[in-house]
Formats: sequence, C-alpha cells, structure tokens
Amino acid sequence: MRCFIGIDLGSTTTKAVVIDENQNILGRGITNSRSNYDTAATIAKQEALVNGRFYLFRQALGTTNALDGALDGFLGQLERDFRLEQYLEQLGDLGETCHRNLATAKFGDSTKAVEVALTEVFRRLQAEAAELFKPGAKRKSDFFRDIAGSQYLAIGEAVAKEAGTRYDFLLNVFDRSIIEVENRVYADSIRRHLLAALERTFIALPATAARRTQVEAPIKGILDTEMVETYVVGTGYGRARLPFSKEHIRSEILCHGLGAHVMYPNTATVLDIGGQDTKAIQIDPNGIVESFQMNDRCAAGCGRYLGYIADEMNMGLHELGPLAMKSTKTIRINSTCTVFAGAELRDRLSLGDKREDIMAGLHRAIILRAMSILARSGGIRDQFTFTGGVAKNEAAVKSLRELIFENYGQLTINIDPDSIYTGALGGATFAWRAVMDDGKVAENRPN
Repeated sequence: MRCFIGIDLGSTTTKAVVIDENQNILGRGITNSRSNYDTAATIAKQEALVNGRFYLFRQALGTTNALDGALDGFLGQLERDFRLEQYLEQLGDLGETCHRNLATAKFGDSTKAVEVALTEVFRRLQAEAAELFKPGAKRKSDFFRDIAGSQYLAIGEAVAKEAGTRYDFLLNVFDRSIIEVENRVYADSIRRHLLAALERTFIALPATAARRTQVEAPIKGILDTEMVETYVVGTGYGRARLPFSKEHIRSEILCHGLGAHVMYPNTATVLDIGGQDTKAIQIDPNGIVESFQMNDRCAAGCGRYLGYIADEMNMGLHELGPLAMKSTKTIRINSTCTVFAGAELRDRLSLGDKREDIMAGLHRAIILRAMSILARSGGIRDQFTFTGGVAKNEAAVKSLRELIFENYGQLTINIDPDSIYTGALGGATFAWRAVMDDGKVAENRPN
C-alpha cells in the first residue's frame, strides 16, 4: 500500500498525517518535540503509521461482522493493550538506564541505598502500569515522559521516605536517564506489541475459537501488509532541522493553508495559533495562499504563553479553558507578554479578582491579539477556519466567536477536532501531489 506522509515539526509538538492514494486519511500521530528533531519526526511518523493500522483494522473487521456490534469496544481495548505493551517496554528500558547511570553517579556511601530504592520504585511502577491503561483511566498525557515522570515522582518520594534515602538522588538519576530513553525509537517492537496486545484483548474480552479466528485473520493480514512510505513532506516551526532534502520541505504557511482547504474546501481565511506563533492566512478557492501575517518573534498570545500561565496557576494546560468558562465578570488584561504575565496575574489575584475571571480575560486578550493579526492579513472572510492546539481550548473558541460576530457579523466558523494536524495534512497532500500529479518517484523520499 502506497502512503503519503506529512510531518509538522512544531515548537511544542510534532505531528504526522498519513494518507493513501485516494487521499483518505489513514492515520495521525503526535509526540512532544525534542532537541533531537530527527527523533521527533521519526516517532510522530511511526505513531501515524500505527494509527493507520488501527484504521485498517476497523475497515477489515467492519466487513466481517465478526464482532456483532462490539467493534468499537474491541478496538478500544486493543489500543489500550497496545499502549500498555509500549509503556512496559519503555519502562523496562528506563529502569535499566537509571541503574546504568547510577553506576557513574557520585553519591558516595549512599549509592547502595539508592540502588535498592531504585529497584523498588521500578517494581512498583511495573505493578501499577496496567491501571493506567484501563477503560476510563486518567493520565497526565499520552507521552511516555509525562506518564512515567508523574508516576516516578510520586512513587519515588514514597519509597525514599520509607527507606530513609535522599529523594533528590532518585530525581537526579531519573533526570539523567529520561532524555536518553525518550529519544529512542522502538519501531522494531510494534508488530510484537500489537500481537501481544491482541492476546491481552482476548483475555479481557473472551471469544469463541471460531470468532477468535474471524478476528485474528484480518488483523494479521493487515500486519503483513506493507505501508510503503512513498513520499514524505516536512513543514513547521522546526522544518529547517528536519532530516529532509529541500525538495521535501514546504513552508508552514502553505501547508496550513492547503490543510485547511482539504478539511473545509470553502475556507477563505485561516487562523492558526500554535505553541510558538500565530498565523493569519488568506487562501483562494483552490487552497493557494494569497496573503498572510504572523506574529513577531515573541510567543505572546500563543500556546507557550498559556503553558506559562498554567504553571503560574499550578494547573494543567487542559484545565485553563474549563476554568475560564466559569467566569461571570469581564476583566481587561493589558498584556499578553509572557515575561509580564506572571506579574499581572499576581496583581489581579491580590486585588481580589477571581481566578476564573482572570482566565477569561487572558483568553480574550489572546484572541484580540490574533484579531489584530487577522486584520493586517486582510480581515476575516467567509468561511473562516481556526486551527492549531489553541483551537481545542473552549474559552479561546468562545472569545473568538464573540469577537468575530462583533466585528464581522455572522460567519461560518470551522473548527475540526483534529485541527492540530492541519499543517501535517497539508504536507501529506503536497506529498501526494508530488507523486500523483508531478510524477516524482519513491526514490526521492528522505530516509
């Protein structure tokens, strides 16, 4: 099967999209961006191809009727079991790496005690792993570093206290090891993990021998189907660092414009608010960019700004929007500068303003800044498409809808749940065109 891949290397996350010869989206993948951009691109692509396998599983199993209406539950369990298998391998790798790094640490007479504590920490991490992937389980994120990190900190503190060992020594070993593990690619393990996950799923959801055969056969057939990386195009904030030739690089403006057009063919104006920048793009009926504007080098009003606010409030980034939605009072925030955000936030709190009202004011300030950039690009035309990670923030969306109505009247506003993948989708579409329209051959793809 020929596949066309787009990779969007952003400042915070790296996204990938895989499409087939008919431009159907097979899979999407995301990982946190690293200093090692080669690894970030590889892992995002790997995640998209895995997601593509699950898409093909659904198609194949849907035609057999083997699961009698239980398809969603089966695939949900299979994916959870697959993620558990991945997590366990990385956890084992992290444990070995921590012990190896402990051997070179200079903890003096405490080294033996730290080694014993470390063994106990990873014993408990392994024992509790399955709970993290049960139906309805809440995790800090889906990235290994975040999951393992939060678990390690909590368990490590408890073990250190019980053993009378210095907690900071355990943290030191973790910090020295996690980046090393995070930057490893486990591509060779995917098939093994999927087959092991299948066995776990049949244990969780028992099936008769006949039904098991009906389910196993199409899944193993898809695992044996090669997903050929026919052509790959890279884009995004870190595109200059991608391991691609110039022929395989497109600007993020072009990719976001085309990606928005693919999602919503009648799109005329695109706003993308990512981790590091805000882009306002005007496109024609064919998805070709007519004009655009971007914020300056400062990350004010972008995802990084919201991340800083979340840290100041001791909250998760995903909690900011819901908190702002509880606001009952409009508060004017004068600055979206990340440097001064903490000071203004503390001033507002000291004046007695409620946290939810401050958050609502911050979100409105972010969108006001974006509206200014949109105005410089040519304004807002119907239809309008909002993309990027901030498009998943309900308070930002609320402010955007209000300000668009106040300034431009009633317009069609498109917000796709997968809008964070817009740039990668544009890249995949450029990759498809390179082969299907321009006749480029597979040998031109990057390694």
